[in-house]
Amino acid sequence: SCSTVLKTLHFITRPLSEEEGNFSLAYIITIHKELEMFVRLLRAIYMPQNIYCIHIDEKSPRDYKTAVQNIVNCFENIFISSKREHVVYAGFSRLQADINCMRDLVNSRVQWNYVINLCGQDYPLKTNKEIIEYIKSKWNGKNITPGIVQPLHVKHRTEVSYREYVHSGVPYVYPAKVRKAQPPHNLTIYFGSAYYILTKDFVEFTLSDARAKALLEWSRDTYSPDEHFWVTLNRLPG
Repeated sequence: SCSTVLKTLHFITRPLSEEEGNFSLAYIITIHKELEMFVRLLRAIYMPQNIYCIHIDEKSPRDYKTAVQNIVNCFENIFISSKREHVVYAGFSRLQADINCMRDLVNSRVQWNYVINLCGQDYPLKTNKEIIEYIKSKWNGKNITPGIVQPLHVKHRTEVSYREYVHSGVPYVYPAKVRKAQPPHNLTIYFGSAYYILTKDFVEFTLSDARAKALLEWSRDTYSPDEHFWVTLNRLPG
């Protein structure tokens, strides 16, 4: 029961400070296995003033999906992504999973300030308050999506077309013998982390701007597009 979940797992049920209560964070968590690890992560980052979108890999077993849904049902500020992907490692589906959650988050009633993406095997090293203080001190109004101009040794990821294949039931991404067109809008491709802390304004920009939409479409057949998509858009002038 939900009362047992809240009590035995010691979920925090009220903001621990005024500063935290006035600064809501959004989280995107992509998961596919290890229920106990997910619960530990969720408990560690949970705050009632925050909002959480959980993306469950469509390939996950039915009992795993049901168990996650049962936990999520106990909280008004946690929900399952309205659209789920069959996630393939290094494939476009991993990026699409985040975008699906972003669409849900921008339409939520919670007025969140930043979004942080995690996977089910992550675990925080800082408290909610420390994360907020770090954002405010160095990054207020800016995105944390580090990267550099795409190095030569990873240019192959966006120069040729990649396709998803399935071998012995295992999906994977492999290059096809097709060269890709140049990036749209003459964009310079940057390379960085798939993980980020993004402002709500930036998220709304990525979901609506013509350049962002064109880059997303162009990235469909690239290798691990989440490692170039956010950082490239963040480097656009203005």
